[in-house]
Amino acid sequence: MLFRRAHDPEADDATDAIVDGDRALRRGTAQAALRHRDFRLVWSGTFASNIGTWMQNVLLGQFAFALTRDPGYVGLLLFAQLGPLLFLGQIGGVIADMVNRRRYLITMQVLQLLLSFVLAGLAAVDHPSTTWIFVCVLAIGIANALSAPAMGAILPTLVPREDLSGAVSLQSVQMNLSRVIGPAIGAPLYAVFGNPGPVFAINAATYLFAVAGLSLAHYAARNPDPVLGRPMEKVLSGFNIARRDPLLRRLLITMTVFSFFSLMFVGLMPVVAAHSLGIKDKSSTYLYLYAAFGLGAALGAITVGTYLANHSKAMVARRALFAFAFLLAGFALVRDVAVAFPTVAILGFAYFMVITALSTVLQEHLQDAVRGRIMALWIMSFGGTVPLGVLVGGFLVDPLGITTVLLLGAGVALALVWYCDLIAVGAPGPTPQPA
Repeated sequence: MLFRRAHDPEADDATDAIVDGDRALRRGTAQAALRHRDFRLVWSGTFASNIGTWMQNVLLGQFAFALTRDPGYVGLLLFAQLGPLLFLGQIGGVIADMVNRRRYLITMQVLQLLLSFVLAGLAAVDHPSTTWIFVCVLAIGIANALSAPAMGAILPTLVPREDLSGAVSLQSVQMNLSRVIGPAIGAPLYAVFGNPGPVFAINAATYLFAVAGLSLAHYAARNPDPVLGRPMEKVLSGFNIARRDPLLRRLLITMTVFSFFSLMFVGLMPVVAAHSLGIKDKSSTYLYLYAAFGLGAALGAITVGTYLANHSKAMVARRALFAFAFLLAGFALVRDVAVAFPTVAILGFAYFMVITALSTVLQEHLQDAVRGRIMALWIMSFGGTVPLGVLVGGFLVDPLGITTVLLLGAGVALALVWYCDLIAVGAPGPTPQPA
Protein backbone atom coordinates (compact mmCIF):
# COMPACT_ATOMS: atom_id res chain seq x y z
CA MET A 1 0.00 0.00 0.00
CA LEU A 2 1.42 3.39 -1.00
CA PHE A 3 0.72 6.77 0.55
CA ARG A 4 0.83 10.17 -1.09
CA ARG A 5 -0.77 13.58 -0.83
CA ALA A 6 -4.27 13.92 -2.21
CA HIS A 7 -4.52 16.45 -5.01
CA ASP A 8 -8.23 17.15 -4.66
CA PRO A 9 -8.37 20.92 -4.19
CA GLU A 10 -11.62 20.54 -2.19
CA ALA A 11 -9.96 18.34 0.41
CA ASP A 12 -7.96 19.54 3.38
CA ASP A 13 -4.43 20.42 2.26
CA ALA A 14 -2.84 18.28 4.95
CA THR A 15 -4.94 15.17 4.21
CA ASP A 16 -3.05 12.11 3.02
CA ALA A 17 -4.54 9.69 0.51
CA ILE A 18 -4.37 5.97 0.05
CA VAL A 19 -3.78 4.97 -3.55
CA ASP A 20 -6.07 2.18 -4.69
CA GLY A 21 -5.32 1.61 -8.38
CA ASP A 22 -5.78 5.08 -9.83
CA ARG A 23 -8.33 6.16 -7.20
CA ALA A 24 -7.22 8.21 -4.19
CA LEU A 25 -8.89 7.64 -0.84
CA ARG A 26 -8.60 10.41 1.73
CA ARG A 27 -7.16 9.49 5.12
CA GLY A 28 -9.72 9.38 7.90
CA THR A 29 -12.63 8.45 5.66
CA ALA A 30 -14.84 5.38 5.93
CA GLN A 31 -13.45 4.09 2.62
CA ALA A 32 -9.89 4.28 3.95
CA ALA A 33 -10.81 2.34 7.11
CA LEU A 34 -12.28 -0.49 5.01
CA ARG A 35 -8.89 -0.99 3.36
CA HIS A 36 -7.66 -2.73 6.52
CA ARG A 37 -8.28 -6.51 6.67
CA ASP A 38 -8.53 -6.84 10.46
CA PHE A 39 -11.06 -4.03 10.71
CA ARG A 40 -13.14 -5.59 7.92
CA LEU A 41 -13.21 -8.96 9.70
CA VAL A 42 -14.37 -7.61 13.05
CA TRP A 43 -16.69 -5.04 11.49
CA SER A 44 -18.44 -7.53 9.20
CA GLY A 45 -18.73 -10.18 11.93
CA THR A 46 -20.26 -7.80 14.45
CA PHE A 47 -22.44 -6.31 11.70
CA ALA A 48 -24.03 -9.70 11.03
CA SER A 49 -24.48 -10.27 14.76
CA ASN A 50 -26.04 -6.82 15.24
CA ILE A 51 -28.55 -7.51 12.49
CA GLY A 52 -29.76 -10.45 14.57
CA THR A 53 -29.67 -8.33 17.72
CA TRP A 54 -31.93 -5.69 16.17
CA MET A 55 -34.29 -8.35 14.87
CA GLN A 56 -34.65 -9.27 18.53
CA ASN A 57 -34.56 -5.76 20.01
CA VAL A 58 -37.36 -4.33 17.87
CA LEU A 59 -39.58 -7.37 18.24
CA LEU A 60 -38.91 -7.48 21.98
CA GLY A 61 -40.41 -4.03 22.56
CA GLN A 62 -43.36 -4.86 20.31
CA PHE A 63 -43.82 -8.27 21.99
CA ALA A 64 -43.69 -6.70 25.49
CA PHE A 65 -46.34 -4.11 24.61
CA ALA A 66 -48.61 -6.74 23.01
CA LEU A 67 -48.17 -9.02 26.02
CA THR A 68 -48.96 -6.45 28.71
CA ARG A 69 -50.33 -3.28 27.04
CA ASP A 70 -48.20 -1.51 29.67
CA PRO A 71 -45.71 1.22 28.61
CA GLY A 72 -44.04 0.80 32.01
CA TYR A 73 -43.17 -2.84 31.24
CA VAL A 74 -41.80 -1.85 27.83
CA GLY A 75 -39.51 0.65 29.56
CA LEU A 76 -38.59 -1.92 32.24
CA LEU A 77 -37.61 -4.49 29.61
CA LEU A 78 -35.46 -1.98 27.74
CA PHE A 79 -33.84 -1.05 31.05
CA ALA A 80 -33.04 -4.74 31.65
CA GLN A 81 -31.52 -4.91 28.19
CA LEU A 82 -29.33 -1.80 28.35
CA GLY A 83 -29.46 -0.64 31.98
CA PRO A 84 -26.53 -2.87 33.06
CA LEU A 85 -24.32 -0.69 30.86
CA LEU A 86 -24.90 2.10 33.37
CA PHE A 87 -24.03 0.08 36.46
CA LEU A 88 -21.50 -2.48 35.17
CA GLY A 89 -19.86 -0.64 32.29
CA GLN A 90 -16.96 0.68 34.36
CA ILE A 91 -16.26 -2.81 35.74
CA GLY A 92 -16.22 -4.04 32.15
CA GLY A 93 -13.81 -1.23 31.27
CA VAL A 94 -11.39 -2.23 34.02
CA ILE A 95 -11.58 -5.85 32.86
CA ALA A 96 -10.92 -4.70 29.27
CA ASP A 97 -7.73 -2.96 30.39
CA MET A 98 -6.51 -5.99 32.41
CA VAL A 99 -7.28 -9.26 30.57
CA ASN A 100 -6.69 -10.83 27.16
CA ARG A 101 -9.37 -9.02 25.19
CA ARG A 102 -9.59 -11.64 22.45
CA ARG A 103 -10.43 -14.54 24.78
CA TYR A 104 -12.69 -12.36 26.90
CA LEU A 105 -14.73 -11.03 23.96
CA ILE A 106 -15.17 -14.47 22.41
CA THR A 107 -16.30 -15.94 25.74
CA MET A 108 -18.86 -13.19 26.27
CA GLN A 109 -20.23 -13.53 22.72
CA VAL A 110 -20.77 -17.26 23.28
CA LEU A 111 -22.52 -16.55 26.59
CA GLN A 112 -24.92 -14.12 24.91
CA LEU A 113 -25.57 -16.73 22.21
CA LEU A 114 -26.68 -19.27 24.81
CA LEU A 115 -28.84 -16.79 26.71
CA SER A 116 -30.56 -15.70 23.49
CA PHE A 117 -31.54 -19.34 22.85
CA VAL A 118 -33.05 -19.43 26.35
CA LEU A 119 -35.03 -16.26 25.58
CA ALA A 120 -36.29 -17.86 22.37
CA GLY A 121 -37.64 -20.80 24.38
CA LEU A 122 -39.33 -18.53 26.91
CA ALA A 123 -41.06 -16.49 24.20
CA ALA A 124 -42.23 -19.52 22.23
CA VAL A 125 -44.63 -20.87 24.88
CA ASP A 126 -48.37 -20.11 24.83
CA HIS A 127 -48.37 -17.98 27.99
CA PRO A 128 -44.91 -16.42 28.39
CA SER A 129 -43.81 -15.43 31.88
CA THR A 130 -43.14 -11.69 31.98
CA THR A 131 -40.89 -12.24 35.01
CA TRP A 132 -38.64 -14.84 33.40
CA ILE A 133 -38.45 -12.86 30.16
CA PHE A 134 -37.26 -9.89 32.22
CA VAL A 135 -34.67 -12.05 34.03
CA CYS A 136 -33.30 -13.49 30.79
CA VAL A 137 -33.12 -10.10 29.07
CA LEU A 138 -31.33 -8.75 32.15
CA ALA A 139 -28.77 -11.59 31.97
CA ILE A 140 -28.10 -10.78 28.29
CA GLY A 141 -27.78 -7.11 29.24
CA ILE A 142 -25.22 -7.91 31.95
CA ALA A 143 -23.08 -9.96 29.55
CA ASN A 144 -23.24 -7.16 26.99
CA ALA A 145 -22.33 -4.51 29.59
CA LEU A 146 -19.26 -6.42 30.72
CA SER A 147 -17.97 -6.96 27.17
CA ALA A 148 -18.89 -3.70 25.39
CA PRO A 149 -15.91 -1.65 26.66
CA ALA A 150 -13.47 -4.30 25.40
CA MET A 151 -15.10 -4.16 21.96
CA GLY A 152 -14.71 -0.38 21.94
CA ALA A 153 -11.11 -0.64 23.14
CA ILE A 154 -9.93 -2.88 20.28
CA LEU A 155 -11.23 -0.54 17.57
CA PRO A 156 -8.10 1.69 17.41
CA THR A 157 -5.87 -1.40 17.13
CA LEU A 158 -7.63 -2.47 13.91
CA VAL A 159 -6.73 0.64 11.87
CA PRO A 160 -3.91 3.22 11.88
CA ARG A 161 -4.69 6.24 14.03
CA GLU A 162 -5.11 8.48 10.98
CA ASP A 163 -8.01 6.28 9.79
CA LEU A 164 -9.69 6.08 13.19
CA SER A 165 -12.39 8.65 12.40
CA GLY A 166 -13.49 6.59 9.39
CA ALA A 167 -13.62 3.45 11.53
CA VAL A 168 -15.75 5.22 14.16
CA SER A 169 -18.11 6.37 11.41
CA LEU A 170 -18.44 2.83 10.05
CA GLN A 171 -19.15 1.47 13.53
CA SER A 172 -22.05 3.91 13.75
CA VAL A 173 -23.19 2.98 10.24
CA GLN A 174 -23.13 -0.68 11.18
CA MET A 175 -25.15 -0.05 14.32
CA ASN A 176 -27.85 1.72 12.35
CA LEU A 177 -27.96 -0.32 9.16
CA SER A 178 -28.56 -3.29 11.42
CA ARG A 179 -31.63 -1.41 12.69
CA VAL A 180 -32.84 -1.25 9.10
CA ILE A 181 -31.95 -4.76 7.96
CA GLY A 182 -32.94 -6.47 11.23
CA PRO A 183 -36.57 -5.29 11.21
CA ALA A 184 -36.80 -5.84 7.44
CA ILE A 185 -35.93 -9.50 8.03
CA GLY A 186 -37.66 -9.86 11.39
CA ALA A 187 -41.04 -8.42 10.27
CA PRO A 188 -41.85 -11.09 7.66
CA LEU A 189 -40.41 -13.85 9.86
CA TYR A 190 -42.62 -12.73 12.74
CA ALA A 191 -45.61 -12.75 10.37
CA VAL A 192 -44.76 -16.28 9.20
CA PHE A 193 -44.13 -17.77 12.65
CA GLY A 194 -46.71 -15.70 14.54
CA ASN A 195 -44.34 -15.77 17.52
CA PRO A 196 -41.02 -14.00 18.22
CA GLY A 197 -39.36 -17.16 19.62
CA PRO A 198 -37.94 -18.43 16.29
CA VAL A 199 -36.68 -14.94 15.44
CA PHE A 200 -34.86 -14.77 18.79
CA ALA A 201 -33.29 -18.16 17.99
CA ILE A 202 -32.00 -16.82 14.65
CA ASN A 203 -30.46 -13.91 16.55
CA ALA A 204 -28.67 -16.38 18.82
CA ALA A 205 -27.09 -18.07 15.79
CA THR A 206 -25.78 -14.74 14.41
CA TYR A 207 -23.38 -14.42 17.36
CA LEU A 208 -21.27 -17.02 15.55
CA PHE A 209 -20.34 -14.38 12.95
CA ALA A 210 -18.97 -12.10 15.68
CA VAL A 211 -17.01 -15.00 17.18
CA ALA A 212 -15.48 -15.78 13.76
CA GLY A 213 -14.45 -12.17 13.12
CA LEU A 214 -12.90 -11.75 16.56
CA SER A 215 -11.04 -15.06 16.19
CA LEU A 216 -9.56 -14.39 12.73
CA ALA A 217 -8.53 -10.74 13.09
CA HIS A 218 -5.15 -9.63 14.43
CA TYR A 219 -5.26 -6.92 17.09
CA ALA A 220 -3.65 -5.93 20.39
CA ALA A 221 -5.23 -8.35 22.84
CA ARG A 222 -3.66 -6.82 25.94
CA ASN A 223 -3.29 -3.30 27.31
CA PRO A 224 0.46 -2.44 27.36
CA ASP A 225 -0.08 -0.44 30.57
CA PRO A 226 -2.30 -2.62 32.81
CA VAL A 227 -4.43 -1.10 35.59
CA LEU A 228 -2.83 -1.12 39.03
CA GLY A 229 -4.22 -0.50 42.52
CA ARG A 230 -6.92 -1.85 44.80
CA PRO A 231 -10.18 -3.11 43.26
CA MET A 232 -12.19 0.03 44.12
CA GLU A 233 -9.36 2.27 42.91
CA LYS A 234 -9.41 0.43 39.58
CA VAL A 235 -13.17 0.86 39.24
CA LEU A 236 -12.97 4.58 40.05
CA SER A 237 -9.86 5.27 37.97
CA GLY A 238 -11.84 6.00 34.81
CA PHE A 239 -13.97 8.59 36.64
CA ASN A 240 -10.84 10.24 38.02
CA ILE A 241 -9.24 10.43 34.57
CA ALA A 242 -12.37 11.99 33.07
CA ARG A 243 -12.81 14.43 35.96
CA ARG A 244 -9.31 15.84 35.43
CA ASP A 245 -9.73 16.26 31.66
CA PRO A 246 -12.03 19.19 30.67
CA LEU A 247 -12.78 17.82 27.21
CA LEU A 248 -13.65 14.33 28.46
CA ARG A 249 -15.77 15.81 31.24
CA ARG A 250 -17.83 17.97 28.88
CA LEU A 251 -18.20 15.18 26.31
CA LEU A 252 -19.48 12.71 28.89
CA ILE A 253 -21.83 15.17 30.60
CA THR A 254 -23.28 16.17 27.21
CA MET A 255 -23.83 12.55 26.26
CA THR A 256 -25.36 11.62 29.62
CA VAL A 257 -27.88 14.47 29.66
CA PHE A 258 -28.72 13.97 25.98
CA SER A 259 -29.26 10.23 26.48
CA PHE A 260 -31.43 10.57 29.57
CA PHE A 261 -33.76 13.35 28.46
CA SER A 262 -33.67 13.45 24.66
CA LEU A 263 -33.46 9.79 23.63
CA MET A 264 -36.50 8.46 25.52
CA PHE A 265 -38.32 8.27 22.19
CA VAL A 266 -36.00 5.45 20.98
CA GLY A 267 -37.27 2.99 23.60
CA LEU A 268 -40.80 4.39 23.62
CA MET A 269 -41.23 4.10 19.84
CA PRO A 270 -43.97 1.42 20.20
CA VAL A 271 -45.89 3.83 22.45
CA VAL A 272 -45.44 6.73 20.00
CA ALA A 273 -46.62 4.48 17.15
CA ALA A 274 -49.71 3.34 19.03
CA HIS A 275 -50.76 6.56 20.81
CA SER A 276 -49.75 9.26 18.32
CA LEU A 277 -49.95 7.47 14.96
CA GLY A 278 -52.57 4.77 15.52
CA ILE A 279 -50.23 2.00 14.33
CA LYS A 280 -51.22 -1.42 15.65
CA ASP A 281 -48.59 -3.09 17.79
CA LYS A 282 -48.43 -6.24 15.60
CA SER A 283 -48.41 -4.30 12.35
CA SER A 284 -45.34 -4.45 10.13
CA THR A 285 -45.83 -0.69 9.67
CA TYR A 286 -44.27 -0.18 13.10
CA LEU A 287 -41.20 -2.20 12.17
CA TYR A 288 -40.78 -0.25 8.95
CA LEU A 289 -41.16 3.01 10.85
CA TYR A 290 -38.30 1.92 13.09
CA ALA A 291 -36.32 0.86 10.02
CA ALA A 292 -36.80 4.34 8.51
CA PHE A 293 -35.35 5.79 11.70
CA GLY A 294 -32.39 3.39 11.49
CA LEU A 295 -31.77 4.16 7.82
CA GLY A 296 -31.70 7.88 8.56
CA ALA A 297 -29.27 7.27 11.43
CA ALA A 298 -26.99 5.18 9.20
CA LEU A 299 -26.93 7.91 6.58
CA GLY A 300 -26.10 10.47 9.26
CA ALA A 301 -23.18 8.38 10.48
CA ILE A 302 -21.76 7.75 7.00
CA THR A 303 -22.07 11.46 6.19
CA VAL A 304 -19.76 12.24 9.12
CA GLY A 305 -17.21 9.72 7.78
CA THR A 306 -17.37 10.78 4.13
CA TYR A 307 -18.69 14.21 3.18
CA LEU A 308 -17.77 15.70 6.59
CA ALA A 309 -14.61 13.62 7.13
CA ASN A 310 -12.34 16.68 7.15
CA HIS A 311 -14.68 18.99 9.06
CA SER A 312 -14.37 19.76 12.77
CA LYS A 313 -16.36 17.03 14.53
CA ALA A 314 -16.94 19.37 17.47
CA MET A 315 -18.72 21.82 15.16
CA VAL A 316 -20.64 19.00 13.45
CA ALA A 317 -21.94 17.74 16.81
CA ARG A 318 -23.14 21.17 17.90
CA ARG A 319 -24.98 21.94 14.67
CA ALA A 320 -26.53 18.48 14.53
CA LEU A 321 -27.80 18.92 18.11
CA PHE A 322 -29.58 22.09 17.03
CA ALA A 323 -31.26 20.27 14.12
CA PHE A 324 -32.13 17.29 16.33
CA ALA A 325 -33.98 19.48 18.86
CA PHE A 326 -36.38 20.87 16.26
CA LEU A 327 -36.83 17.52 14.50
CA LEU A 328 -37.72 15.75 17.76
CA ALA A 329 -40.30 18.45 18.51
CA GLY A 330 -41.75 17.92 15.04
CA PHE A 331 -41.90 14.15 15.50
CA ALA A 332 -43.69 14.64 18.84
CA LEU A 333 -46.43 16.63 17.13
CA VAL A 334 -46.90 14.44 14.02
CA ARG A 335 -50.19 12.55 13.82
CA ASP A 336 -50.10 11.37 10.20
CA VAL A 337 -48.25 8.15 9.34
CA ALA A 338 -47.20 9.42 5.91
CA VAL A 339 -45.55 12.46 7.50
CA ALA A 340 -44.06 10.41 10.36
CA PHE A 341 -41.88 8.29 8.04
CA PRO A 342 -39.75 11.10 6.53
CA THR A 343 -39.75 12.97 9.84
CA VAL A 344 -38.35 10.04 11.81
CA ALA A 345 -35.79 9.31 9.08
CA ILE A 346 -34.42 12.88 9.19
CA LEU A 347 -34.55 12.77 12.99
CA GLY A 348 -32.40 9.61 12.89
CA PHE A 349 -29.99 11.37 10.51
CA ALA A 350 -29.42 14.26 12.96
CA TYR A 351 -29.35 11.91 15.96
CA PHE A 352 -26.43 9.85 14.70
CA MET A 353 -24.55 12.80 13.31
CA VAL A 354 -24.44 13.92 16.96
CA ILE A 355 -23.39 10.49 18.26
CA THR A 356 -20.77 9.81 15.56
CA ALA A 357 -19.20 13.26 15.81
CA LEU A 358 -18.96 13.10 19.62
CA SER A 359 -17.60 9.55 19.50
CA THR A 360 -14.92 10.56 16.99
CA VAL A 361 -13.78 13.47 19.17
CA LEU A 362 -13.57 11.06 22.12
CA GLN A 363 -11.65 8.28 20.35
CA GLU A 364 -9.13 10.67 18.79
CA HIS A 365 -8.49 12.27 22.18
CA LEU A 366 -7.84 9.05 24.13
CA GLN A 367 -4.55 7.35 24.91
CA ASP A 368 -4.56 3.56 24.42
CA ALA A 369 -3.63 2.83 28.05
CA VAL A 370 -6.93 4.27 29.38
CA ARG A 371 -9.18 3.50 26.43
CA GLY A 372 -11.07 0.59 28.02
CA ARG A 373 -12.06 2.57 31.13
CA ILE A 374 -13.03 5.75 29.27
CA MET A 375 -14.94 3.82 26.60
CA ALA A 376 -16.81 2.23 29.50
CA LEU A 377 -17.83 5.72 30.66
CA TRP A 378 -18.92 6.58 27.13
CA ILE A 379 -20.99 3.39 26.91
CA MET A 380 -22.49 4.13 30.33
CA SER A 381 -23.38 7.68 29.30
CA PHE A 382 -24.85 6.59 25.95
CA GLY A 383 -26.15 3.03 26.10
CA GLY A 384 -26.59 2.87 29.87
CA THR A 385 -28.41 6.15 30.40
CA VAL A 386 -30.92 5.73 27.55
CA PRO A 387 -32.82 2.86 29.22
CA LEU A 388 -32.86 4.76 32.52
CA GLY A 389 -34.48 7.68 30.71
CA VAL A 390 -36.89 5.31 28.97
CA LEU A 391 -37.79 3.74 32.30
CA VAL A 392 -38.65 7.16 33.74
CA GLY A 393 -40.33 8.25 30.52
CA GLY A 394 -42.45 5.11 30.43
CA PHE A 395 -43.99 5.98 33.78
CA LEU A 396 -44.46 9.64 32.76
CA VAL A 397 -46.50 8.77 29.67
CA ASP A 398 -49.74 8.18 31.59
CA PRO A 399 -49.79 11.44 33.61
CA LEU A 400 -48.17 13.71 30.97
CA GLY A 401 -48.75 12.05 27.61
CA ILE A 402 -46.16 10.85 25.10
CA THR A 403 -46.15 14.18 23.25
CA THR A 404 -45.11 16.12 26.36
CA VAL A 405 -42.40 13.59 27.18
CA LEU A 406 -40.86 14.01 23.69
CA LEU A 407 -41.15 17.82 23.77
CA LEU A 408 -39.26 17.81 27.08
CA GLY A 409 -36.44 15.91 25.39
CA ALA A 410 -36.39 18.40 22.51
CA GLY A 411 -36.07 21.30 24.94
CA VAL A 412 -33.11 19.69 26.72
CA ALA A 413 -31.37 19.02 23.38
CA LEU A 414 -31.74 22.69 22.48
CA ALA A 415 -30.16 23.72 25.80
CA LEU A 416 -27.24 21.35 25.14
CA VAL A 417 -26.37 23.26 21.97
CA TRP A 418 -25.07 26.03 24.27
CA TYR A 419 -23.22 23.66 26.62
CA CYS A 420 -21.64 21.43 23.94
CA ASP A 421 -18.85 23.88 23.06
CA LEU A 422 -16.06 21.31 22.81
CA ILE A 423 -13.64 23.61 21.02
CA ALA A 424 -13.56 25.81 24.14
CA VAL A 425 -12.18 22.86 26.15
CA GLY A 426 -9.59 21.58 23.70
CA ALA A 427 -11.31 19.79 20.82
CA PRO A 428 -9.88 20.52 17.35
CA GLY A 429 -11.70 23.36 15.63
CA PRO A 430 -12.16 24.06 11.93
CA THR A 431 -9.00 23.64 9.83
CA PRO A 432 -7.65 27.05 8.84
CA GLN A 433 -7.98 27.62 5.11
CA PRO A 434 -4.91 28.74 3.18
CA ALA A 435 -4.85 32.41 2.22
